[in-house]
Amino acid sequence: MVKIEFAPLNIPLNRRFQTAAVLQWVFCFLFGAQCCFCVYVVIVLNGYWHVAALYALWLYLDWDTPQAGGRRSDWVRQWTVWKHFGDYFPIHLIKTCDLDPERNYLMGFHPHGILVAGAFGNFCTEYTGFRELYPGMTPYLHTLGIWFSFPFFREYLMSSGVVSCSKKSLTHVLSQKGGGNVSIIVIGGAAESLEARPGSLVLEALNRKGFVKIALRCGAHLVPVFSFGENDLFYQLKNPKGSLVRTIQECMRKTLGFSLPLFHARGVFQYSLGFMPFRQPIYTIVGEPIVVERNVSPSSDEVDRLHGCYLGALAKLFEQHKAEYGILENQHLIFT
Repeated sequence: MVKIEFAPLNIPLNRRFQTAAVLQWVFCFLFGAQCCFCVYVVIVLNGYWHVAALYALWLYLDWDTPQAGGRRSDWVRQWTVWKHFGDYFPIHLIKTCDLDPERNYLMGFHPHGILVAGAFGNFCTEYTGFRELYPGMTPYLHTLGIWFSFPFFREYLMSSGVVSCSKKSLTHVLSQKGGGNVSIIVIGGAAESLEARPGSLVLEALNRKGFVKIALRCGAHLVPVFSFGENDLFYQLKNPKGSLVRTIQECMRKTLGFSLPLFHARGVFQYSLGFMPFRQPIYTIVGEPIVVERNVSPSSDEVDRLHGCYLGALAKLFEQHKAEYGILENQHLIFT
């Protein structure tokens, strides 16, 4: 039986605000799309068909916006709730090198973790210093296009700077003249989230080469990013490859494009069990850019060569900083 450790009553108010901020974020991540769809259904069933029809028309006319740079809102990105969200862990963004605002960049974010808290906190809000660290740069976090099919939820996603991860979307961002655009892709995706647990250094990367090809075609410099602490926020049910749990998860991923891991951590008013992440610091290290010359028709050998260079730079970035964040000397990244 699990012994429940309750939170004390005299917790400072600012920590309660932080917990509330993360609670709403977790809820939106897990249930936001479904709730928005239900709201739309309720609007229809309650006879407000004209409202539903107008939104359906808007959805039709606006369908390609997530693939054309989205529709960010600085007001939403600066909501105070995101400051409390970032302070909960807390989340830190660390620069190792300047980026030229006259160029476009494609950042590969690692690892995926369970809910990608570091990527959201650093690139979808204005409270970890991206704008100050990289003046003149605009970040775009790319995610699965299916989320932009849900009414209302799509508007919320785009307001924070989230756009589709389709080839068309990436090409749009990285082909903008004048530079200053940064596409952020969580390279490992849903497959890597199934390996996310404290201490895991497994990255789904060996066969992920599509982003390299797009970088070559657009002439966008590649930037490896490693987020220490991302895998330490949740525990995950054991799901070794070949197990029934893993087989079901893999089938779901191949069918729907995503697979939610069976995870747990702490609760809102107790520390023993729940879906709230642990208060573990996240340190997101942005590495040095890899120079990429534009090539509209790269060969397989050229893609493989640049991909190998990218993995080497990522491994080097990890090795240079791992001791600072509690990783043992004999622990290394495992690419699968």
